[in-house]
Amino acid sequence: MQREFPETPLVGVGAVVVEQGRVLLVRRGREPLKGQWSLPGGMLEIGESLTAGVVREVREETGLTVEPVELIELLDRIHREGERVRYHYVIADYLCRVVGGEPMAASDAEAVRWVERAEWNSESALKLDSILVRVIEAGWQRARTLERDREGR
Repeated sequence: MQREFPETPLVGVGAVVVEQGRVLLVRRGREPLKGQWSLPGGMLEIGESLTAGVVREVREETGLTVEPVELIELLDRIHREGERVRYHYVIADYLCRVVGGEPMAASDAEAVRWVERAEWNSESALKLDSILVRVIEAGWQRARTLERDREGR
């Protein structure tokens, strides 16, 4: 599979992992987005379902076992270099809940950390792009709604 300058879009998955009102982010260890904070996730493997892929990617990058709750957003990530498309991903981002493990950076993640809402909604040192902030906020809001429904509020 050719990731850089691909012939077709590639399918990826991402996880909005919410726990105690915080969201889990990873700092990417390789391109694209090397050194930037993002959601845990990666490429779908052949024959793998979207939900199985998100569970595998989160475990590989963070050491956590998660349960996908629901699809938050399906989006394109297209990075151009002049007239050419350097990267083109179609990403399914899922709201996930932690069911086991302890967070630690692994695989292609340089670092992993929990962030509070104020950090992703501000001009913080995380330098998150607007699309990522939108997906994080949507997942966080949905997690709050589901939690309130469970509590009967």
